[in-house]
Amino acid sequence: MTKRIALLTVAAIASAVAAPISRAQTPSGAQTLPDLSGVYYPVNAAGGGARAGGAPPAPQAPPKPLPAPTRTAPLSDGSRGRSPDAPVLTPEYMKKWEAMRDSRIAGSSDSDNTAKCLPPGMPAMMNMAYGMEIMQTKDKITFFSELNDALRRVYLDGRKPTPAILDDPTYAGYSTGHWEGDTLVVDTVSLRDNTYIEGFTPHSDQMTIRERIRFVSPGILEDRITVTDPKALVKPWETVKTYRKMTGPPEDQLREFACAEGIEHAR
Repeated sequence: MTKRIALLTVAAIASAVAAPISRAQTPSGAQTLPDLSGVYYPVNAAGGGARAGGAPPAPQAPPKPLPAPTRTAPLSDGSRGRSPDAPVLTPEYMKKWEAMRDSRIAGSSDSDNTAKCLPPGMPAMMNMAYGMEIMQTKDKITFFSELNDALRRVYLDGRKPTPAILDDPTYAGYSTGHWEGDTLVVDTVSLRDNTYIEGFTPHSDQMTIRERIRFVSPGILEDRITVTDPKALVKPWETVKTYRKMTGPPEDQLREFACAEGIEHAR
């Protein structure tokens, strides 16, 4: 499968930095809320732990294309151990990680969801590896990731997850949100336990996620993520993702990601 990554041109970066922070009118008209709508690419694409101070990073080079997923070449096999800022696992879940590490080093893709064309899940989806579009309305915000065409919705109308929803976990989970000033606060529950927090760090079915999403400067969006899992994590894990908003074609155009087709071609 031929995969194209849109390049971030100098003009696009300059336009994004110069553009004002857009806002959406509330139903009452009494105040305005930030308008998150648009296509974004990651600034700190390498991921990892939280960025100290929360200051917006300096412009960087365009994200490099990821290798095409294959059954025998996971992006990271854990052979160099765990990153110092990786989630701290309980002994039970560290054993799970070590078993997956040994399997990956041996060349197995059993624990590689990308190789199986499965959605990245949360919070990994917010890495925005191939870019992501945010679509905002009064009652919900939709995140559409180009990678594996993954989708999540954040409901803003006050609804809560029902017992039926909690009993049927999904890759993206069930997200509800509210505004605290100019910050979107999102809580996500009902997540499948066959996804990973970061890399291939496992978690339990008790994992929940809280995000605080806001513009830190014109065109620069920040997502502060806190992952809590009393069964898998020794303590909550925090990370910060930062994205740059694109302002026009071709950078604001996402492409279809026919993952299963790509796997067939890679055989």
